[in-house]
Amino acid sequence: MTVSEVIYTFLEVLIAVSCCLGNMLVIFALWTSKSIQLPTFCLIVSLAVADFLVGCVAIPLAVVVDGRVETSFYGCLFISCMVILLTLVSVLSLVAIAVDRYLRVYIPLRYKRTVTRKHSCFAPMFGWYNHETLSNSVNSTIVCQFISVIPMSYLVYFSFFLCTLTPLLIMTVLYGFVFCTIRGNLREKPGRSAQKQSQNYLRKEKQLAGSLALVLVLFALSWLPLHIMNCIAYFGGLNVVPEVAFYVGILLSHIRTAYLKIWRRYIARGEENQASHTSHTTDNNLSSISVTKNE
Repeated sequence: MTVSEVIYTFLEVLIAVSCCLGNMLVIFALWTSKSIQLPTFCLIVSLAVADFLVGCVAIPLAVVVDGRVETSFYGCLFISCMVILLTLVSVLSLVAIAVDRYLRVYIPLRYKRTVTRKHSCFAPMFGWYNHETLSNSVNSTIVCQFISVIPMSYLVYFSFFLCTLTPLLIMTVLYGFVFCTIRGNLREKPGRSAQKQSQNYLRKEKQLAGSLALVLVLFALSWLPLHIMNCIAYFGGLNVVPEVAFYVGILLSHIRTAYLKIWRRYIARGEENQASHTSHTTDNNLSSISVTKNE
């Protein structure tokens, strides 16, 4: 192994260990607080579990598919698809959390009846493989490299355009709508006590949405560089992007799982306090509306 390979492997191991420990703390904290009974926290735990698996499974496999071992074509393809699958689970968890925030603001009175723990389950999918490598490896083994079994067209069109860029745009629109709705409601002058309590609820929702939007920004900053380099390599040629830049992009995409430590510090504590007041706030909103109608 060269010096650069040793440094890359060491950094990957360091990221994997910190990722596993950080996400274990998130899962343990939410589990002991019994907040997991709420749909929102089911999605947060789902994201934490997905990123934990990225740290203990996907990152080690990403090192393996860097030309370190020789396997059959389908063995290498299976390992590569596991890396992709765990990545897509994280993306879909972020989308589900954004939809949950949107529904909580758009239909606050029907949120508890509409969003339940049963609605917090979904499954990702992944796509095609490199037919040229398969035809050249019949009845033989190959040096397992991610790019040799997963075509660049898949990484650009499916992984980036469909499974990363599209969810990113959807989440941006949803959070934008949440901020605009909350901002418009907060501009109304509070009159009655119930309306004041409703505004306090909206302020808490705005703070939570802001923290979640920060997670979205970190997600975009960690993944876009690698996908942009894949697009440049696909449309302009592999020699256009230096190999070192690809390794930096891979490391940056793996570092994204560390943001759950920030999540635990800035979101989980505030959300635990907010959860105890949610039912009272919703009841107050309902009573406020009924009083207004009667008048």
